[in-house]
Amino acid sequence: MTSLSVFSPNRNVSKGALRTMLFLSALFIFLFWLASPLVFLPTMGETFKAFGELWHQGIAGELVSSLISNMEALGLASLISLVLAYTTVTAFGRMMVEFISKLRFLSMVGLSFFFTVLASNQHQLKLSLLVFSVTVFFVTSMADVVANVPKQQFDLARTLRMSDWHMIWEVVVLGQADQAFDCLRQNAAISWMMLPMFEGMTRSDGGIGAMLLNANKHFYLPAVMAIQISILLLGLGQDYMIGFIKNTLCPYSVLAKERK
Repeated sequence: MTSLSVFSPNRNVSKGALRTMLFLSALFIFLFWLASPLVFLPTMGETFKAFGELWHQGIAGELVSSLISNMEALGLASLISLVLAYTTVTAFGRMMVEFISKLRFLSMVGLSFFFTVLASNQHQLKLSLLVFSVTVFFVTSMADVVANVPKQQFDLARTLRMSDWHMIWEVVVLGQADQAFDCLRQNAAISWMMLPMFEGMTRSDGGIGAMLLNANKHFYLPAVMAIQISILLLGLGQDYMIGFIKNTLCPYSVLAKERK
């Protein structure tokens, strides 16, 4: 297989070729950053220096605080979204999820007042905003997964004389668990995008978002870059762990990919 095959549609590319492409992409980004003519892009030296300053200011603790908040919100959003998505096997559930999915077009700027009134403290406010932001997207994507379950799988369950709810458990809940993890990975990224903004609204509760907004307010771009890289690495680590858990609990998904 030639190296040009990576630019051709519908071609199977080896893992070695993908690793090579990943390495070359990372090398390109590194070299561009090293020799970038952009005046607003901090140099590598400035960024590392800023990271050292942030370390003494407690960036490690703020990252841990943000990670805990993010995991807590993802857990609640996943539970709510999965329960709602699984209820779409009923007419009432489909109607309810259809309405909730439309809420993803609402701006959090306008909704923040209502959450502020309902929340009893800053942490609860941050958590409720984050759970809402993730849930409206998570439930939409997961409802599509449930709707696209092949009819043949239900027919097979009926031939095994399963009851309606037993069939839902086997075919929809257990049978689509790997896709539920995929939806979780996608929406976990949304969570990391929204978290710094909500932490900026609830500064007293801490988190990396408050530190990021302070650096951005004073136009300290090296610190902004250092914080963004920290969030990126933490998000990538979380994404890898979700993928690892998925492959461990749902090994059939790995076998399905290999067959393709």
